[in-house]
Amino acid sequence: MSHSIRLAQAEDYPRIMEIWESAVLATHDFLAKEDFNYFKEVIPRDYLPHLEVYLLVENDQAEGFASVAEGNLEMLFIHNEVRGKGYGRKLYEFMKETTGLTKVDVNEQNPQAIGFYEKMGFTQIGRSEKDGSGKDYPIIHMSL
Repeated sequence: MSHSIRLAQAEDYPRIMEIWESAVLATHDFLAKEDFNYFKEVIPRDYLPHLEVYLLVENDQAEGFASVAEGNLEMLFIHNEVRGKGYGRKLYEFMKETTGLTKVDVNEQNPQAIGFYEKMGFTQIGRSEKDGSGKDYPIIHMSL
């Protein structure tokens, strides 16, 4: 597998959102349609330009992306078509080495993600009733 990881540029945002959409539709079935549309709008506009986003690229096609801010893994998404190939682990390990992340917040309604981070060595340390946008999606706070 000849994958590479590089920093994303603005021209990568459409593909990043394709990855986001495919991953979210596959794993976040609890997300209300209007909230899905809300995030689809605000992520490229309000989040991506202010974050260092890394892309996992396979055969010239971005298949995953991740970002860390202040030691917190803000996002890690893999395109649904290539899920289960170990890309999530590769991207996670790269982010850990590069950024020294120690924390991640996970939707409580996404048990697959919680299981993934537990495998990576995280422990649940807390819970919030609402997500970072103030929406009613409980968040599990995890730490290494």
